[in-house]
Amino acid sequence: MRRHALLLGGTLTLILLWSCGGKTVERVDPNTVIDLSGRWNDADSRFVAEEMIREILNHPWIVEHMQQTGGRRPVVIVGAIRNRSMEHIPVATFVRDIERALINSGRVSVVASAEERGEIRAEREDQRINASLETIKRMGRELGADYMLTGEISTIEDREGGRQVRFYQVDLVLTNIETNEKVWLGQKKIKKYIEQSRFGA
Repeated sequence: MRRHALLLGGTLTLILLWSCGGKTVERVDPNTVIDLSGRWNDADSRFVAEEMIREILNHPWIVEHMQQTGGRRPVVIVGAIRNRSMEHIPVATFVRDIERALINSGRVSVVASAEERGEIRAEREDQRINASLETIKRMGRELGADYMLTGEISTIEDREGGRQVRFYQVDLVLTNIETNEKVWLGQKKIKKYIEQSRFGA
């Protein structure tokens, strides 16, 4: 009887494993580069953001700004980063990577985007009506941006048989909001070679 129970238990285990399709899930370090499809991924977003911010922070525009303003740090707003490719690219994640790199540098101040400002202004208006006088945040105290960072992501794809090359180009422009002067132009390229196995799906 015990033997039959063990056999039955083993059979049920095999059925359960088969019904799950043999899927396994493994937690990995978020900084680990895993490129399954060859498409734009989190590692590309982080790498491009960090590299371009390193370039922008080492450019003379920051020193020139501080000399002209008595040592005040420049205030930057990240504007539209447009996806010009045929591929779905989560641009919002890339924008967050850029903002994080800028803020963590400690060399510039970053202000909220137009969409975020709308929410914050609505909250201040709500406080004006509902919050106590001691805690109300005043209107007209926003930090105006000196520069806006905009850009685009584009791709070129070349395919032949089971071989494919994907080329990504990210162009960013930093513009003085008051004068419309472009103070920095940055470009970063990523090229990926993908070879599909003849026996693969």
